[in-house]
Amino acid sequence: DFCPICTLPIPLSVNAHSVLNICCMKSICNGCNFAAQNRGILNCAFCRTPFPGNDSDRLAMVLSRVAKKDPDAINFLGEQYWQGGLGLIKNTRKAVELWTEAAKLGSVEALFQLGSVQEDETKAAEFYE
Repeated sequence: DFCPICTLPIPLSVNAHSVLNICCMKSICNGCNFAAQNRGILNCAFCRTPFPGNDSDRLAMVLSRVAKKDPDAINFLGEQYWQGGLGLIKNTRKAVELWTEAAKLGSVEALFQLGSVQEDETKAAEFYE
């Protein structure tokens, strides 16, 4: 992955070296995020949307991106259903449905998630090919 601001590659593990802003579903490198905060930008460094204050506001932002068929948002919502995040009740079936939709829209991360939850190793291998 590349930071959409500085266009430099984000080192692995991406989660440790970047911040995911759910308003625009962009991962911003920690350097750009830090620089934005130092400049007094307290909103999203990419789209300038104010950060949500609670889980229901975060969920509303994600759902608005899902309604626009954003594969990253659909994948993220699937992860939240899988983990029971953002105040959602854990729902494996819903998570798999969302990951399937995100995969059809081109999300490689969703394909990985689908492969990792398959109990049948041959079916799981199909997602990694």
